[in-house]
Amino acid sequence: MPVLPSSLTEPLWAQFATLLPARTEFDPTHPLGCHRRRVPDRVVFDLVLTALVHGSGLERIAVPGCSDRTIRRRLHAWAAAGIGQEVFAATLAAYDTMIGLDLADVSVDGSITKAVGGGQCAGRSPVDRGKGGTKRSVLVDAAGIPLHVEVAGANCHDSPLLAPTLARLNAWGPLPTTVTVHLDAGYDSKNTRALLAELGLRGRIAVKGVKAPIQVGQRWPVERTHAWLNGYGKLRRITDRSRAVVEFYTHLAAALTVLRRLINEARDRYRWPGRPTTRRLK
Repeated sequence: MPVLPSSLTEPLWAQFATLLPARTEFDPTHPLGCHRRRVPDRVVFDLVLTALVHGSGLERIAVPGCSDRTIRRRLHAWAAAGIGQEVFAATLAAYDTMIGLDLADVSVDGSITKAVGGGQCAGRSPVDRGKGGTKRSVLVDAAGIPLHVEVAGANCHDSPLLAPTLARLNAWGPLPTTVTVHLDAGYDSKNTRALLAELGLRGRIAVKGVKAPIQVGQRWPVERTHAWLNGYGKLRRITDRSRAVVEFYTHLAAALTVLRRLINEARDRYRWPGRPTTRRLK
């Protein structure tokens, strides 16, 4: 049984395949030039999605004809080429064209997950007795569509990550006259207000010491987006030490999140062959 519905994997693969470099059928390093047939990229792609969803080690998802070392080599090559980020950007552009991003209200928040193997994106977690952890800072629009993701160690405070997280906001065309950034009390500081003023953004920041239900504001979309992303095993429990690989998995999960929302929003506005008739994608 596939780990994801074909209505998600097929359009994602169609975009992913256009970004892959051209490859010969056989390994050119072989002296005869007619042995060591390359494992098809689609086979490796499906196995990478399996690892992303279940969080399994590559040796557990390897199949006859595609070893864990083959998956690892291909994964590191794709991550180094930045293909995950390009796919994420392509799905966002498609959503903006077909549905439209609501940038009048955006929100930013961080989420800490486990990083049991340490690595370039790990740090001492302040909420897990100092164990290794990774922080994911996400910018979303009013509907919870992820616009940008920053990955850092769990020991990084939310406030310093705000500037790089908001850096991609201007990439989505002309912004509305007034853009309100909704933040929780962790961003309640003079530096945050100075940054928002410098960027020409209006901030709605929760005040420290006041209980959340009284000043919940419009932060719930980013919290829901974090819950969506935490549905992927590789983001709940990070075992890779390479920053490029961690970011690749993160951008791939964000692309799937955008694509799922695009299909659910578009099915009531457009018609296409194989269009899902229910919100439960198949």
